[in-house]
Amino acid sequence: VQLQASGGGLVQTGGSLTLSCASSDMFSTFRVVGWYRQKAGKERELVAEIIRNGGTNYADFVEGRFTISRDDAKNTLQLQMSDVQPADTAVYYCNVEYGRTNVGKLQSWGQGTLVTVSS
Repeated sequence: VQLQASGGGLVQTGGSLTLSCASSDMFSTFRVVGWYRQKAGKERELVAEIIRNGGTNYADFVEGRFTISRDDAKNTLQLQMSDVQPADTAVYYCNVEYGRTNVGKLQSWGQGTLVTVSS
């Protein structure tokens, strides 16, 4: 699976930004699709995900500021970010999970897009 994330950039505190991810395969076929982020020197962490049945999960730090959505007609995965804070500065990755084995998830990652929030 080839994933291409875009939309990152420099944004001021309190501003908004929308990230988008394109896939070589249909997002609707994957078990889980989502966005993760990785801050400098930190481990990658989940931001938001959509389960195949349509359910969504958000990290606690999102606090209602971000919305994840899947557009099946355009085959894109978006993350609408609002009221961004300097703590949201990170490289954001789109992710798809297409299976699980007894040793872990089968998944693919996009190349990441940098979001920098200025104070």
